[in-house]
Amino acid sequence: MKIGELLKQINTSISFEFFPPKTPEGEELLFKTIKELEPLEPTFVSVTYGAGGSTRERTIRVVKKIHEETTLTVMAHLTCIGHSKKELIDILEGYRKIGIQNILALRGDIPQGQEESFIFPPDGCRYANELVSLIKENFNNQFSIGVAAYPEGHPESPNLEMDVYYLKKKIESGAEFAITQMFFDNSYFYRYLDLLERENINIPVIPGIMPITNFKQIKKFAVMCGATIPEDLVKKLEKFEDKPEEVAKIGIDYATKQCEDLLRNGIKGLHFYTLNKSKATIEIYNRIKKLIKK
Repeated sequence: MKIGELLKQINTSISFEFFPPKTPEGEELLFKTIKELEPLEPTFVSVTYGAGGSTRERTIRVVKKIHEETTLTVMAHLTCIGHSKKELIDILEGYRKIGIQNILALRGDIPQGQEESFIFPPDGCRYANELVSLIKENFNNQFSIGVAAYPEGHPESPNLEMDVYYLKKKIESGAEFAITQMFFDNSYFYRYLDLLERENINIPVIPGIMPITNFKQIKKFAVMCGATIPEDLVKKLEKFEDKPEEVAKIGIDYATKQCEDLLRNGIKGLHFYTLNKSKATIEIYNRIKKLIKK
């Protein structure tokens, strides 16, 4: 079913994000995780797409397998950077043929090391709003289209107002909902929603939640995407940096409180960045499930 329609029908959306593994062992672990998360009945799950199309075949294979072998509604991420319009249409046509109805339309990151030398394909899409337009022009309403949102601003954006301007362009092109970059301070998300309201942007904006289970890894992610980790949380985690179990306990407790605050303030969805693992997400879900309105 289309996610845009599902979001209109339910009170609270719970969703999970996965990435396509590099090895058969990794894929086996991913589908073990999916099997463990499936009973939570998420509204949808999504599968990421690597920079410059680097995971193209793996993403397509995992999306197809989830669609055919589970009960889950799956959304395929698609980045336009590095692809011609024909390549993008071919990928979308392949998804259409197997019954995939949901796409997260993204520009994507310039591959590492190519920031200065990267050349956009002459017949391609330079920005996510152009990809959204391409999907609508070639497939009409056959796909429900989601896009990314950045509560603290995209790392390349000069300010938050400009970031909101570009989100509005994506919506005007046909985006039906947005999922945010991970954040650890809810005040940034609430401030962002206020900005969207002032611009009369009223599509569902689902907050992205990343439970911290590996402090060094999350610090790296946070730097890459421009997410602020609150100083008091950093100090707590630093005390136990070499004790993974303690880090995970602190991270899960923090993410639980973050989700509880969002739900109590009327936020109607949570999107968990699972990193292809189930334990933290299941524990948080079980703690907050009384607040989730189906």
